Amino acid sequence: MIETSAKEPEYDDAAIRFLAVLWGEGYLSPGGPEEVDRVLAGIDLSGKTVLDLGCGAGGITLHIARTHHPVEITGFDVELPVIEAARRAADAACFSDRVSFIQAVPGKLPFADGSFDIVFSKDALVHVADKEAIFRDIFRVLKPGGVFAASDWLIGHDGEPSAEMRDYLAAEGLSFGMASAARYLSAMRAAGLVNAKAESRNVWYRDVARQELARLQGPLHAAAVAAVGEPYIEKNIRTWTAMQKVLDTGEHCPTHLRGEKPGGSAS
Repeated sequence: MIETSAKEPEYDDAAIRFLAVLWGEGYLSPGGPEEVDRVLAGIDLSGKTVLDLGCGAGGITLHIARTHHPVEITGFDVELPVIEAARRAADAACFSDRVSFIQAVPGKLPFADGSFDIVFSKDALVHVADKEAIFRDIFRVLKPGGVFAASDWLIGHDGEPSAEMRDYLAAEGLSFGMASAARYLSAMRAAGLVNAKAESRNVWYRDVARQELARLQGPLHAAAVAAVGEPYIEKNIRTWTAMQKVLDTGEHCPTHLRGEKPGGSAS
């Protein structure tokens, strides 16, 4: 979503189809619109300019546009297949007048300083190894008084991952650069964000992931196989099984993040 290769997308058409069956059309991360709303709780987006950083296939971007009424929302991702899917969805929903999607190679965000009132991200910054650099860029593109609100997939500690976490990461096969909440908060504060907060969502996703695995093995199995084929589903059943182990230990720790750029009020 953020730092993956444009030549060989990690979230290709098969991944988009599979995750739509599991998480909903246009969603590449769990929780649906309810979890998006929890990330944004207490922030007034009406009339504001919003960046959806690592927007994926656009389901979240369109939900924010439809429900939270920003004056303009821009979805950004480095992978072309998801941006193409997002653009098709925006056209179908007749949201192209206030929703746009931009794809660019990994690196500095292609936006001017102070472009956005809100920078939102949902489980995408995990793909960025250099947390300090991405938070400097997030700070740069925020307006004074702007708000950063995100969910991301963190590891529960600094240092080397456990054998179980290494097994999970190998099964996932994605460019995850997992870091602890302490590292995230340090990077956010070093970039200049104030009131930086991190709230663990491990207990929530531990239970949700168990339900997802059961659905993949049961009521969703036929639809998922029809979408992407049996080998793809069996691979992901193995991935979810490995993920459940590190969710149960707390080492895999989905987390809500919040911070503000000094200088005004965007919330």
